[in-house]
Amino acid sequence: MKDLDRRISKLARHAYDHAPAIHGLMDEAGVDPADIQGADDLARIPVLSKDALVEIHRQNPPFGGFLTIDPADLPRIYISPGPIYDPQPPPADPDAQLAPFRYIGIGRGDRVLNTFMYHLTPAGILLDEAIRACGATVIPTGPGNTELQIMMMMALGASGFVGQPSYLMTLLDKAAEMGMGAGAVPLKKALFSAEPYTPSQRERFEGEYGMKTTSAYGTADLGFVGYTRADVQGFCIMPSLYLQICDPETGAPLADGETGEIVATALNKAYPLIRFGTGDLGALAPQPGCARQQLLGLFGRSGDAIKVRGMFLHPNQLGYAVMQFPEIKDIQVIITRPDNRDVVTVNVELNEGAAGESIGEKLSALAQQAVRLRIDAVNIVAAGSIDPAARKIVDERDWD
Repeated sequence: MKDLDRRISKLARHAYDHAPAIHGLMDEAGVDPADIQGADDLARIPVLSKDALVEIHRQNPPFGGFLTIDPADLPRIYISPGPIYDPQPPPADPDAQLAPFRYIGIGRGDRVLNTFMYHLTPAGILLDEAIRACGATVIPTGPGNTELQIMMMMALGASGFVGQPSYLMTLLDKAAEMGMGAGAVPLKKALFSAEPYTPSQRERFEGEYGMKTTSAYGTADLGFVGYTRADVQGFCIMPSLYLQICDPETGAPLADGETGEIVATALNKAYPLIRFGTGDLGALAPQPGCARQQLLGLFGRSGDAIKVRGMFLHPNQLGYAVMQFPEIKDIQVIITRPDNRDVVTVNVELNEGAAGESIGEKLSALAQQAVRLRIDAVNIVAAGSIDPAARKIVDERDWD
């Protein structure tokens, strides 16, 4: 704990001196870097919400005043909804990021299907780098092309998979249709992220197929936050982060075991996010079963944003969509999950006298461009069908 306190104290001083955004946030709260002597003092700094982060980036592009290194030293820059241009700073401890992969045994001799997207967002390339750092060989398939993925998996004897658990279900279902059951499939190790990993999926992958699996919880802003282990409830937290569980209304830290918003401090001086509110609800274990911190689970969202196919959809993005189309009076998104696949349906209420023939096509194009989210259906609904006071994003998915 003393080492953590020292790291946090040095981080606060460094961020105050080199990151104008942190300097401004601390000054506004009346906090001096000398006030932050350790983890317990972080509560003096207000929680930084995702919406506030977006606004700070908008006012001070391209990195919002958080980057403390020369941008020329950045290996990559990504984009996330907002928009936020996410710099990829050099990791403070590169080896520590490999813990989830080493837990499932990824190493030399493994050939791993990486089914995460390689462009715009960090998942594909960051996992590619981690797999190679473990000594394994990457098969960079990206998402989709299921039959081609099965062909490569079988021809190359792929022993590992990284991606969404629902996509591995799709692969295995298709392989079974093609006459390749559990005994023929070479996959033995799998790392999942971007969506919940359900008990029924675990039973199939580990029980029927004999795989060793883990599920990683992460965000575009923070990278991997934690990963699951068979002997630990919830997630083992990555050493690159310090988590607090806070009251969603006040930002005050809650006791271990209590449920509140997951607030993260990234212990990376190059791009310090201090007291960043993820919007996710969780609880910390009073007696961690792994390393420094253990997150007992994810218990929903403190705000209205919903993760769909690995991407967050924010209500303010819907408001932006309405602004682009004067014929739209109101809009509501319904998320369902038939056949183990997220389905996005948009209900649109038009202003009186407005024509809506081309609204569906235009909305779909806007969503694909701005949020990288495919819309499955757009319904023009009758006047008064959408309650203005209702949630703009309704999640009706059943995860098990």
